[in-house]
Amino acid sequence: MDLTPRPGATPAPPGAYYAYAETPAETTTRLRPVKARKPVRTVAAAVCAVLGLGLIGGAVTGSWLTGDSAAEPHDDSAYTVSRSAWHSVPVGTLFPRTLKGDGAGPGATDRVWTRVAVASDSGCAAGLDPLLLRTLRPVGCERLLRATYTDATRSSVTTVGMVFTEGDAEAMGALSTRFTTQRLAARSDLMPRTYPVRGTVAAGFGEQQRASWTVHVLTEVPVVVFSVSGFADGRTVAEPAGLGHEAKGVADRVERTLRRTVTDLTEKPE
Repeated sequence: MDLTPRPGATPAPPGAYYAYAETPAETTTRLRPVKARKPVRTVAAAVCAVLGLGLIGGAVTGSWLTGDSAAEPHDDSAYTVSRSAWHSVPVGTLFPRTLKGDGAGPGATDRVWTRVAVASDSGCAAGLDPLLLRTLRPVGCERLLRATYTDATRSSVTTVGMVFTEGDAEAMGALSTRFTTQRLAARSDLMPRTYPVRGTVAAGFGEQQRASWTVHVLTEVPVVVFSVSGFADGRTVAEPAGLGHEAKGVADRVERTLRRTVTDLTEKPE
């Protein structure tokens, strides 16, 4: 049967099936007698259906929590909830005091990062260089949240941030594709800004100290996660390198925290 929507038809929501009116031939065709199903077979079929739906639901939830973008659904409720998370979720939830990075260091070593400070929420101009800000313009900027962490040895510092955008699923998908195809995340002129904190180990963490960074455009929620790391002793870096262990490790943990938070908020009570 051809399930292609008719020209001009309103698209059905994700997961829906298209229904067509029956044709005269279908309405006049004599139906053959169908033997009644035995109760045991009926129950077994119902159980299989329930198990099948459970497996599908588990796969979707798993892809969401692990960040498998190939299987991520565009859930309208997740978009709605995450848009307000920047002011409705405690800052300690979005930026935990301690981040554990099992296997996140060089050679799969374990890392631990401790939060130094959290910046006040702001517009994106405060934490993004002009070129990066212009690159994100197609999805808009609702609010920017940032925090700075240091590693267990206090020898490196990392600023991590989340840009809560105004874009819908289509706009976020287009931006993600652009970042991937044009390799924008590897461009040093699109590095995020640091968040130095006076009186802390991150006091000397300025633009000249940026050593590694990462920028990740999410598609299942309207958020762009980024981070930038450097040395705590204030040394300058001549040639920053993208996707360093510190920057990527901190960004990944904050992103996972955001995913879990939105999932908890969108779960309906039984």
